[in-house]
Amino acid sequence: MIEKIGVEAFLYRAKKWPVADVRSPGEYGQAHISGAYSLPLFSDEERKIVGTLYKQQSRGDAIKKGLEFFGVKMKNMVEEVEKIILTHKSLTNSIANSEESGPATILVHCWRGGMRSAGVAWLLDLYGFKVYTLAGGYKAYRNWVLQQLERPHRFKMLGGYTGSGKTEMLKELAKNGHSIIDLEGIAHHKGSAFGALGETPQPTQEMFENELATELHKISASLPQDAHIWLEDESRRIGLINLPNAIWDAMRRAPLFFLDTPFEERLDHITEEYGQFGTSQLVACILRIQKRLGGRETKDAISFLNDGNSKECFRILLGYYDKFYKKDLDSREDVAIENFSTITK
Repeated sequence: MIEKIGVEAFLYRAKKWPVADVRSPGEYGQAHISGAYSLPLFSDEERKIVGTLYKQQSRGDAIKKGLEFFGVKMKNMVEEVEKIILTHKSLTNSIANSEESGPATILVHCWRGGMRSAGVAWLLDLYGFKVYTLAGGYKAYRNWVLQQLERPHRFKMLGGYTGSGKTEMLKELAKNGHSIIDLEGIAHHKGSAFGALGETPQPTQEMFENELATELHKISASLPQDAHIWLEDESRRIGLINLPNAIWDAMRRAPLFFLDTPFEERLDHITEEYGQFGTSQLVACILRIQKRLGGRETKDAISFLNDGNSKECFRILLGYYDKFYKKDLDSREDVAIENFSTITK
């Protein structure tokens, strides 16, 4: 049985059943629905060939060529979906499909909800799966993502100079029942010139937005109307990722709670956190900010590193970041800034 459903219904069912993205590997790699499995109907090259035929010759010629590519893959696609369902059960500890009295369920989508998802859905239905397809495809999902990012959100910002332990405190807030979103966690970057160290590669801008929209929707659906979401105070740019305009504007208007940690304590924190990395890695990071850091400070910081004195190197860098953050704080004339000790739930 095949049923076409809208984005909200599709995402609701995705909490229980696996999502198969039948777009090409390149499309999936650019961005996809959070948690979706790649099940490409066409390779990137095959998709290009079919698309060219559609534009330059006819829809019929494109379909015939697509069927030529599809025909030899049918058995493998069915077997791959069986593996996806088993993997999904294992990763989510889900017994959803095993509890069903009917066939196993799979959700399928392509770019616009057209021929690719229809073809795969037909095959899987023929084999005996229960199939849901996404009306409008990934394009409709992206419109939904942008709507989530544009919605009004109520934030509280956790601020503090570099090394204050803001990320750790954000996690403590979560443990104590507060709603939080870890922007740096989603971006796979800690925000500074050293922020990529120890992290996996950053997602694309589009994938970051997809993940952020998912988190916002999940939290907002369960929050009282007057409740807030805690975020760490960030720059507009986190590594290669730009915060969406509406989110950034809401962050800059939100009240800021300042975590006032002494300089030496912060210095010990970042020395422990980043001192574990190799000298060449740290030097490369320093050189990224040398124009703003200044020639003398850059030279001294690198010299301390080469001498094995990472703490004095980070003392210079901490002073640099403190200067810029203080300048940013001073510019927030219309924002309430309170000490962290005044936080209430």
